[in-house]
Amino acid sequence: MSDPRLENATPADAERLIAFLFEHARNPWNYLPEEPLREHFAGLAEGKVEALMAWVDGELAGFVSFQMSRYFARYQPAESRDRPHGYISEAAVHPGYAGKGLGSQLLGAAVRRLEGRGVDAVFIDRHEENAASAGMMRKAGFVEVDTYADPDRRPEGSGRTIVCVYRLA
Repeated sequence: MSDPRLENATPADAERLIAFLFEHARNPWNYLPEEPLREHFAGLAEGKVEALMAWVDGELAGFVSFQMSRYFARYQPAESRDRPHGYISEAAVHPGYAGKGLGSQLLGAAVRRLEGRGVDAVFIDRHEENAASAGMMRKAGFVEVDTYADPDRRPEGSGRTIVCVYRLA
């Protein structure tokens, strides 16, 4: 695999990213409801969401989307709970590039971008049984902080979500 070229996604890329998720990331472990995904990627136009796309030899090989959040404040130290943190919402890699470090590279790029926004932590979550995502997150430096029952988002397998964090401070 040649080195990927990372490029900022624009609002015009939203449909491409949604289609990429449906084509390459649909599995029993990923929660991909269409309407919330459309709302999420509409955030590209509003400046609330950012995404980085990885291109290899002219092909979209993967992407990561991320934003500022307060949703995971309960996992922050008391002195940081009032400040926003980063949240990586979606990360997907084309199966032809899986296992080659592209996913962890994308996560790392998102962490660096969020660090530039002044956050001291970046959160991400996944299905408890999603081994591929677990490896990608671990390789990028994320550590698990909680596991909880989440049957609405995780109807398959254990039905549990794992929250992971990358601490910057």
